Amino acid sequence: MGYPIERKLVIAISSSALFDLSESQQVFLTEGPTAYKAFQQKHLDTVLGKGVAFPFIKRFLNINKHFPKQQPVEVVLLSRNSAITGKRVFRSIQHYGLTISRAAFTEGKSPFEYIPAFNTSLFLSANEDDVKKAINAGFPAGVVLPSKIINDHGGDELRIAFDFDGVIADDEAETIFQQDEQLADFHSYETVNSHIPHQPGPLADLFTKLSFMQKLEDKALEQDRHYKRILRTAIVTARNAPSHERVITTLEHWGVAANETFFLGGMDKQRILSILKPHMFFDDQKGHLVSDVGDIPMVHIPFGIANK
Repeated sequence: MGYPIERKLVIAISSSALFDLSESQQVFLTEGPTAYKAFQQKHLDTVLGKGVAFPFIKRFLNINKHFPKQQPVEVVLLSRNSAITGKRVFRSIQHYGLTISRAAFTEGKSPFEYIPAFNTSLFLSANEDDVKKAINAGFPAGVVLPSKIINDHGGDELRIAFDFDGVIADDEAETIFQQDEQLADFHSYETVNSHIPHQPGPLADLFTKLSFMQKLEDKALEQDRHYKRILRTAIVTARNAPSHERVITTLEHWGVAANETFFLGGMDKQRILSILKPHMFFDDQKGHLVSDVGDIPMVHIPFGIANK
């Protein structure tokens, strides 16, 4: 028997993050909701193109194929569409073979209030206003930024990269730094408090549950030495020594870890991301969410002092 939804790692996603709805959105903006509904009905059997988050979601759902008994992950659709216009979205979901069956259609209203109802550890949307409402309500959410749509082939490995402060942990350290923007004072503060773990940030629950997925993989590897891991996590932070120690203290206190951790000391994160090639990178500062080639899916977490 699979896990009940209360024990699953659940990601909720909007239609606009999962699929390319630019043509439909243009109809809505220029002609209004009635024309939009008529357009979707007319193109009911026209498969929607893949959106920025599609490769991430597809590989995330593949985790269940490797753990068929547990079925430990789930994706839920949270959509501003009505159920009628949502028919096209679900037909496209079925076309691509995505195992998404639960949904909330709110007909123009922001769906963020339903995030906790589905035990959601992350809500992904291209609608910045919806995400900000979710964050302000204390829910985990991120804005999927525009980027190239990648034809993602070759293997099942899912690579997820996170900034630390304001994403996995709260924005305490960022607040200290921005008070006077003195790096020496920041390092001094973090060194003095190196034994005190940070409080959780908006994506702490997601990171913790991904760590649990990796423990399932540890067991699979014990049973089969030829098992190939499908999940890799990374922390890519502007911190460096000596402020690195509090990051490690926090992760140890929570009983979690990343496969790869990079303390860059202010180096351009793109230099790491271009090699790591994550299927999603989460950061609370838009200035860090840049890609020279534009082929790395980026998610902005509008949380804390960095976004005030």
